[in-house]
Amino acid sequence: MKKVFVGVFVLCALVFFLPFFFQTSYSSLLNKDSKNESALANSAPVFVATHLETPNPVKAVYMTACVAGTPSWRNSIKKMIDETELNSVVIDIKDYSGTISIVDPTLQGNDVSGCRVKDMADFIAELHKNNIYTIGRITVFQDPYYSKLHPNLAVRKKSDGGVWKDHKGLSFIDVGAKPYWDYIVNLSKKSYALGFDELNFDYIRYPSDGNMEDTHYTWTIGTSTKPEMLKTFFSYLHDELKTVGVKTSADLFGMNTTAKDDLGIGQVLENTLPYFDFVDPMVYPSHYPPTWNGFKNPADHPYEVVKLSMQGGIDKTLALASSTPGLDPKITVQKLRPWLQDFDLGATYGVPEVRAQIKATYDVGLTSWMVWDAGNTYTVGAFLPK
Repeated sequence: MKKVFVGVFVLCALVFFLPFFFQTSYSSLLNKDSKNESALANSAPVFVATHLETPNPVKAVYMTACVAGTPSWRNSIKKMIDETELNSVVIDIKDYSGTISIVDPTLQGNDVSGCRVKDMADFIAELHKNNIYTIGRITVFQDPYYSKLHPNLAVRKKSDGGVWKDHKGLSFIDVGAKPYWDYIVNLSKKSYALGFDELNFDYIRYPSDGNMEDTHYTWTIGTSTKPEMLKTFFSYLHDELKTVGVKTSADLFGMNTTAKDDLGIGQVLENTLPYFDFVDPMVYPSHYPPTWNGFKNPADHPYEVVKLSMQGGIDKTLALASSTPGLDPKITVQKLRPWLQDFDLGATYGVPEVRAQIKATYDVGLTSWMVWDAGNTYTVGAFLPK
C-alpha cells in the first residue's frame, strides 16, 4: 500500500512539474537561438564602399541610368573604356525628370517613370575592379518629380500662382527653397556611401527656356539676387559634404567662361570655383548662338569654340586667384574640366570634330575632359587606344 502511494505521488509530481520543465527548457532554447541569431546578425558583413582616387587627368564619357540598368549596353561602354585612353564614367544618379536611379525607398518610392539601377553598388564595384573612376551625376534644380510632390517649393507662375514649366513641360525647384537643399545633401551622402567616387551637380541654375516673364521665385525674390542665392547654395552644399570625403564638380553653361554677367540664370564661374573640386563648363559648340565670336555656325568650329571658351575660363580663374587674398590655393586652372560634344547638332560630329575639341583642351594647358552624348553612342575611334 505504501509503495502504491509513493508511486501515485511520484506520478502526480511528474504530471504537475513536467510542463514547467519543458517550458523552462524550451524558453532556454529560444533564448539560446535568439542569442545565436543576434550574434549572427552582428557578425554579418556590413557593406562598406571603396573609392578610387581621382585620376590625373580625367577622361570620361557619360552613361544614362537606362544604359547603366541594361547589362549588355553598359558592358559595351565599359569595354570601350577598358580598351581606350578613357579612365572614367559619369552615371546618372538623378536625371532630368527627377528620377533617382538608386533603388532606395528612403530617397524615392516606386511611383517614378524613369530608369532605375537595382544593382548599382555591384556595378560600381565592378568598375572599380577595372580601375574606372566613377562619377555620379545629380540634376539639381530641374526636378519635375519633386515639384509635383512639393509645389510650394517650385518656381511659380506669376500669372496664376501655379507651377511654372519650361517649353518642354519641365518644372524647376526654386533655388532659394532651402528645405530642398537637404534633400540634395541626403542624396549626395547616400550616393557616396554606395561607392561613387565623385558627385557631379548639373542644372545648378535658374530656368532659362520658357515664358520667363511669367516666373515667380517665392523663395528668392526680396532675399537675394540670383547669383548670390546660388552662391549661398554652393556654400551650404560644400559645408555639408566637406567632411564626407567625396570629390565634387559643378556643370556650368559654356558661355559662363566668357560672359560678363550671370546669363540670367545665376551662374557665375567665380562664384562656383571656391566650392567644388572641379568646374565643368559645357562648351558644346552646337549650343553657342549664331554669330558668337564671329562664327556664323559655331558648331562648324569645334576647335576654335572650345579653345576660346576654355581660355576665357582660365583667364577668369587666374584673375580670381590674384585678386582674392586668402583664396584657397587649390583654386587653379586645373579645376577646369570641359564637357565636349559627341553628338550631331548644328553639324555632323565624328572623329575629327571630337579630336579637335580634345586638342583645343590640351592647347590651352588643360588635361582633363569629359564627353557627352545623350544617346550614349560614342565615336570610339575618337579615343586613343590603350
